[in-house]
Amino acid sequence: MAFLILLKILGAVMLLLYAVRMVRTGFERASGPALRRAISKAASGRVTGVFSGMAVAVLLQSATAVAVLAAGFATSGILTTAAGLAVLLGADLGSSLVVQFLVFDLSWLVPLLLAVGAWLFLKIEYRTAKQTGRILVGIALVLISLQMIGDSTAPLKEARFMPQIAAYLASDTLTALALGAVLAFLMHSSVATVLMIAAFAQKAGLPLEAAIPLVLGANAGAGAVAIWLTRGMDRKARLLPLGNFIFRSAGAVAALLLVTSVHLPLEEISSLPAQQLVAVHILFNLALVLICTPLTAPMAWLVERILPEDVSTGEGEPNAPKSALDQRVVHVPRLALASATRELLRMGEQVEAMAQPVMMMLDNGSVPEIRRLQQMDGSINVIHSDIKLYIAELNRGELTSEEAEQSLELASFAINLERAGDLVSKNLLERALGLLENGVSFSEEGRRELERMHDRVLANMQLALNVLVSSDVASARELIAEKDMMRLLEKECHDRHLDRLKSRLPESIESSNAHMEVVRSLKEINSLFATVAVPILAREGQLRDSRLVPAE
Repeated sequence: MAFLILLKILGAVMLLLYAVRMVRTGFERASGPALRRAISKAASGRVTGVFSGMAVAVLLQSATAVAVLAAGFATSGILTTAAGLAVLLGADLGSSLVVQFLVFDLSWLVPLLLAVGAWLFLKIEYRTAKQTGRILVGIALVLISLQMIGDSTAPLKEARFMPQIAAYLASDTLTALALGAVLAFLMHSSVATVLMIAAFAQKAGLPLEAAIPLVLGANAGAGAVAIWLTRGMDRKARLLPLGNFIFRSAGAVAALLLVTSVHLPLEEISSLPAQQLVAVHILFNLALVLICTPLTAPMAWLVERILPEDVSTGEGEPNAPKSALDQRVVHVPRLALASATRELLRMGEQVEAMAQPVMMMLDNGSVPEIRRLQQMDGSINVIHSDIKLYIAELNRGELTSEEAEQSLELASFAINLERAGDLVSKNLLERALGLLENGVSFSEEGRRELERMHDRVLANMQLALNVLVSSDVASARELIAEKDMMRLLEKECHDRHLDRLKSRLPESIESSNAHMEVVRSLKEINSLFATVAVPILAREGQLRDSRLVPAE
């Protein structure tokens, strides 16, 4: 009996983790670039950072995902440590608000969410519709998993051992705090952990004296997850999760001392234990925002001394990742082609990293930031050269016709990625320098058009790299279809820009050449990434030989 209950709880918890990840994936694929841009705007101030982090965490249902994104911006120098800490504090508050929404009894919504979500995902080809369907199905699965946790934990209320465990955790709050931290770290999700603890309190009779320390511990443990996930990143990236972890751990200990010495009037909030726990969770994160946001600068100073510069690698210089090209297997075609594919993936990620902050650079970049991004093109060129030489050496051996064809496809895509890197560096970033030097800016409408096009290109870059690894036919079709969408977007931008010129809008006249150059460059970059899908669809017979209408 006990084994069956444990199995049911484990299955429900795994479904909860999968469902939360499903929702996050949907939002990332539907509007990932826009979410990243929202985080990047946190550089303008701490209050803006708090609200940006909170909004993105609500959508992604994960403060950890926001922490990893913010760490990437810290690496590129876009976010300072103090501004990044404000983002993380806001993200923690945002994820606690997600818990409040999910803890309501929304079981009546499950059939509707499943029906609409599955229809959108399976029947509609457009990316936004498919990912909206994924999000709706994910939310339905979250609600189902919570119901499963409640049903599977209900028998524990009558179990003989439950009073002893509950009494021990209630009397030893430090152990309960540590247990909550371990659970959150193992589950890699504070949302899932707090929801599970709330379900135990509601259905299994876990007393608040034990549940509240568990929730506080979950908040501290969730901060450790980001430290673990960013452990391989450079020093600037690791400063943010460390500072956030110190805030959360110190806050959890302070809150534990408070709740054990002062009676909290939680019964005035709700009569339900689950709602009371969620209220504690939200109030804790709100208190952290109010108390710690003014302290982000001192905390930045502290963590910079806890993690000093590594003089052996140069000041602030990230450790360069090793090449995936393995010379030991160059004469084993199957392994060598896999090695070249991994290196191509690294090259594509470098181009994506250089392209990601382009709109910020065009809007209000600085010369040092733009020059630093342009320097990344040098490493892209080196990777391109290494891949060509590696594939040339591979072709000196004996290859089957399929292996020879695949090697040529990889070499061709490497050339396209190198060209895409040149377009980012020599066209887009050079335009950013020109706008900065001449004090010219885009009109508000023009900027929105370029941001929308830039967001689509970034999303297609990620899709192209997924296709490179998976060779998935459906994704390849979507990537080629996006070329048509980009063609339509280019025409729309061109027509609207001409309309603004006709109305003699000063900003449009001053930025006209730059605007059209950015549009053309973005379209060409998108086309270069989309070439990865061509050989996959050609092998499946899903490409036309020509767009031309047959001559009569």
